[in-house]
Amino acid sequence: MTDDKDVLRDVWFGRIPTCFTLYQDEITEREAEPYYLLLPRVSYLTLVTDKVKKHFQKVMRQEDISEIWFEYEGTPLKWHYPIGLLFDLLASSSALPWNITVHFKSFPEKDLLHCPSKDVIEAHFMSCVKEADALKHKSQVINEMQKKDHKQLWMGLQNDRFDQFWAINRKLMEYPAEENGFRYIPFRIYQTTTERPFIQKLFRPVSTDGQLHTLGDLLKEVCPSAVAPEDGEKKNQVMIHGIEPMLETPLQWLSEHLSYPDNFLHISIIPQPTD
Repeated sequence: MTDDKDVLRDVWFGRIPTCFTLYQDEITEREAEPYYLLLPRVSYLTLVTDKVKKHFQKVMRQEDISEIWFEYEGTPLKWHYPIGLLFDLLASSSALPWNITVHFKSFPEKDLLHCPSKDVIEAHFMSCVKEADALKHKSQVINEMQKKDHKQLWMGLQNDRFDQFWAINRKLMEYPAEENGFRYIPFRIYQTTTERPFIQKLFRPVSTDGQLHTLGDLLKEVCPSAVAPEDGEKKNQVMIHGIEPMLETPLQWLSEHLSYPDNFLHISIIPQPTD
């Protein structure tokens, strides 16, 4: 893995200023003040919002509280998507802070998975890491790790410990010197304009003639509508971690440096803002 440690740090410490407001129809005993928080892009909503939950529960009666869930402008927020992905996909063109509405009733069963405990988040996270390693190394790296290594990955994410996480994660980002990259690149492409949750296909980082594939090559193959024709106007933004990487960027480099902790590149295709 090429050592661009500053990039890894910048990605890890990316934060989104957020204002949480209690939904107007929730029953409270006194007025609920909004709660402000810097949300880590690489984490999950249900992992970092214990303080939000406690803040609003203080003004509510126990019988009016059931499972917490979050919503932005009418869209329930999927807790199993990383926070940065949710923001890029749904709110990247809006002003900060990100305004999220908090609910304790009427859980939207059709839209969201239940999240009864942190164990559920851990299980989801680890299953993504394992799927990514199956694509990258036929699962060899993750299977050679001990249970305590898996736990260290999770605890590093849960406790926001960059060095603890990367001490283990760097092994998942290595590949044999005689090869130019991973077997396949773990990626998911998301669009708000389709019903399909995301696009995920097998795609190699290196072409058969040894050329490094780029982000543009990936998009042309699996999501051609995202790329503007050479003489046409740009209709979409391609975002990872709140930035638009150049389409000439090698996919292998992106996978090593801009993957989320679950080892996937989560790519948002959003309509170009008309301002």
